[in-house]
Amino acid sequence: MAAPTPHIKAVKGDFAKTVLMPGDPLRSKWIAENFLENTVLVNDVRGVQGYTGSYKGTPVSVMASGMGIPSIGIYSWELYTEFDVESIIRVGSAGAYSEELELRDIVVAQAACTDSNFAHQFNLNGTFAPIADYGLLSRAVSVCEGKGARHRVGNILSSDNFYAGGEDGPEQWKKMGVLAVEMEAAGLYMNAAYLGRRALAMCTISDHFYKSEILTSEERQSSMSEMIEIALETAVLMG
Repeated sequence: MAAPTPHIKAVKGDFAKTVLMPGDPLRSKWIAENFLENTVLVNDVRGVQGYTGSYKGTPVSVMASGMGIPSIGIYSWELYTEFDVESIIRVGSAGAYSEELELRDIVVAQAACTDSNFAHQFNLNGTFAPIADYGLLSRAVSVCEGKGARHRVGNILSSDNFYAGGEDGPEQWKKMGVLAVEMEAAGLYMNAAYLGRRALAMCTISDHFYKSEILTSEERQSSMSEMIEIALETAVLMG
């Protein structure tokens, strides 16, 4: 595939080795403007902004993934294969299943269950367990502990369904110890595994399935700051 790809208007060298990946293109812009220095817009195809800058002297990029596994599947694949990106850190929001979680807590996704059929393409004779890269995971946890950030490490669910019809609900996942639900991590982890690259998903809890709590869109953005800093410090530690 020649650069630029159908979805990314950039050339090799435009992206840093580590990319932070929120879902929302406007959040990508917000991260670039508030956390990075000397930022350059390297992609704006379909309004999906991608920026490259630096954090504490370390080159870092940030680009949105869009919503759902099919979308992050496209962007992560192209970043890994066409732009020499080595690590992608998803920074998003999630709905809590665990009653131990509170709003604004950070979940570091050690693994990601899914109800998606994304793994079918890899022709596996069994069930694949999508997991994070341990190097990214261990460094992120270390940064969380150093900052005293409220966090949990564990399993999450990457669901294809935001509005779930019928009887499919969170209770069976909660019973299996799944901490929270989002919509992208499992696809990112599978692409990284297949391509021999690194991936980690971190999510800030924005609402709760068993408590009547929810962050507004404005609170959701401002509450991301702690998680963004942890992701950036992790990128610095990865070098």
